[in-house]
Amino acid sequence: MQTNKSKKFILIGLVLVYLSLVLFIPAIYVFYGAFNQGINTFLEALGRREFQQALRLTLITVAIADPLNIIFGLCAAWAITHKKFRGRTFLLSVIDLPFSISPVVAGLMLVLLYGRNGWFGGWLEAIGFRVIFALPGIVLATSLVTLPFVVREVIPLMEEIGQEQEVAARTLGASEWQIFRRVTLPSIRWGLIYGVVLTNARSLGEFGAVAVVSGSILGRTATLPVFVELAFKNYLATAAFAAAAILALIGIASLVAKEILAKLARQPTI
Repeated sequence: MQTNKSKKFILIGLVLVYLSLVLFIPAIYVFYGAFNQGINTFLEALGRREFQQALRLTLITVAIADPLNIIFGLCAAWAITHKKFRGRTFLLSVIDLPFSISPVVAGLMLVLLYGRNGWFGGWLEAIGFRVIFALPGIVLATSLVTLPFVVREVIPLMEEIGQEQEVAARTLGASEWQIFRRVTLPSIRWGLIYGVVLTNARSLGEFGAVAVVSGSILGRTATLPVFVELAFKNYLATAAFAAAAILALIGIASLVAKEILAKLARQPTI
């Protein structure tokens, strides 16, 4: 018995040491770097034009990419769970692709497609629509890397509830929109919200794909994660730590929201 307790404490200690080295200590250092020169210096860093532009670009990107993924996720999940068709497994694999490839590779794929010398880039620039090194490319990259979250959270719930309630509502004369709004959506609401939280957190923190397609121009095409790197490279350490602290706070808020939603989802519906 004593041996088992010793093993348990050793394992817990190893886990805590590992988490301290890769998570707790770096996170504490980020906040120390942001606030060690005082709150006024921190606020001055947040007031920089480059930071304001990066924050604005990040929020615009999230405001566009998240709804696109929500709509796509609901449509894809409904089609996969309600229809039997060839290529269903292949479609699921394609949706999961952003989980298995590097975001940098995803960004490079977009450059090869929509860059000036890409398949579609020359034609798009000829009509005055620029994708790479502009907002559309950043939105595309963010949407691509966050594609699977809503789909993967909603599909298990749709498969669990089945189609009996929907068939009954259709028999009673309800339209497809009424069925979705009054039957399907209430049944999957927690999974949908959970997927939205994960999508939003990843959208705010995406770096690799966005860095490739944006060109990483400080004050123009740099989102908050890209701003952190550029500011640090330009010896603006306080500004970099301040932006990193804001991103960390957003991540913590997303984690808290995720846990609250998970707890609510486990509660029985009255």
